[in-house]
Amino acid sequence: MSEQLTHFDEKGNAIMVDVSEKGHTSRTATAKGKILVNLAVMEQILAGNVKKGDVLGVARVAGIMAVKQTSNLIPMCHPLMIQKCKVDFEIDAQNLAITASCTVKTEGQTGVEMEALIGVNIALLTIYDMCKAIDKTMEITQVHLEEKIGGKSGHFINKKEG
Repeated sequence: MSEQLTHFDEKGNAIMVDVSEKGHTSRTATAKGKILVNLAVMEQILAGNVKKGDVLGVARVAGIMAVKQTSNLIPMCHPLMIQKCKVDFEIDAQNLAITASCTVKTEGQTGVEMEALIGVNIALLTIYDMCKAIDKTMEITQVHLEEKIGGKSGHFINKKEG
């Protein structure tokens, strides 16, 4: 199956895809990623003692704000009317890992995969920023699209999920 790249015209010039003929459908995407931290970072986040404040609360807001800016960050993304954005965290204290998940929903002519991926990345980067004084060796890893619902390609579930 050969997929044709849609962000280039017949001369090879970069273009924004024309979605004007597509129907409006409900579209949802969820992305996930992890940040690996050391024991001191984990303990301070759990105790709420990080000097810069509520790490996960700020990271949640940062992820949501980033979702709304996706078309300003990724050149060929369409500006979308986001109807829902949710950023959640799962703490695995034993393995010193925090998993971020970002779910984005819209009703429109193009999907929200990039928005979900941007939201997860910025949430994780915010955790790094707020904790880097404690540990600069934190590692952001396993960022991926977990699920996409709607649009021409239908329902996608990432079977290789990290």
